[in-house]
Amino acid sequence: MSKSKKELILESTTLWDFPTQNYGDKPHGNNKYNGVTPAFVIWNLLQRYTKEYDLVVDPMCGSGTTIDVAKEINRRVIGYDLNVVRPDVIKNDARKIPLDDNSVDFVFIDSPYSNNIKYSDDPNCIGKISCEKTEFFDELEKVAKEIERILKPNKVVAWLIGDQWIKKKFTPTGFLLYQRVEKYFEPIDIICVTRHNQTSNTGVWHNRARKFNFYLRGFKYLFIMQKNKTTRQKNGT
Repeated sequence: MSKSKKELILESTTLWDFPTQNYGDKPHGNNKYNGVTPAFVIWNLLQRYTKEYDLVVDPMCGSGTTIDVAKEINRRVIGYDLNVVRPDVIKNDARKIPLDDNSVDFVFIDSPYSNNIKYSDDPNCIGKISCEKTEFFDELEKVAKEIERILKPNKVVAWLIGDQWIKKKFTPTGFLLYQRVEKYFEPIDIICVTRHNQTSNTGVWHNRARKFNFYLRGFKYLFIMQKNKTTRQKNGT
């Protein structure tokens, strides 16, 4: 077993800090892709909430990090995205997932958290809507409802999202999203995932933040939630 394999240890706290996008000797997704997810986030989640041959779904899989991690540890996996960059990604809108009710063992989603990154040229992309608009959360709630539909009872979804500070205005995107998704799922925990490699992580931007009295975004929320009877009854389903 290589040294990199031996270092794969489950996180034990609610603060996850992964300085690089990848782990080990093989690539997982593409670290140059806009908004790419750290592969070790997905590895930790799959180790805790799935077993071999479980079906994992990523409705917004981007460069395919979830696909690569899942296959490496013997999970079945389906990745969808409006922006298809590799042949094993299926073009699809996350608001209508072509899978049966109660058929999926785990869902991971790293959704847009505003319109600050170009995710896709597709006009239906939720990432073209500002998180300052109610419409943004209306559309993400449709995704949440669809995830609840395809998940098996008592199975888990993990949702990664960040806040926005732009033009002297802060939008608590994570809190506003949580208010929507709690209609469909019960909370298990909330993880704080440290952000690295964003364009604002430079000396110039750190100096600006101190000079003009604002904060750079240092983390994303990782909401870990479960589908169960309580949320289904609360949502009238």
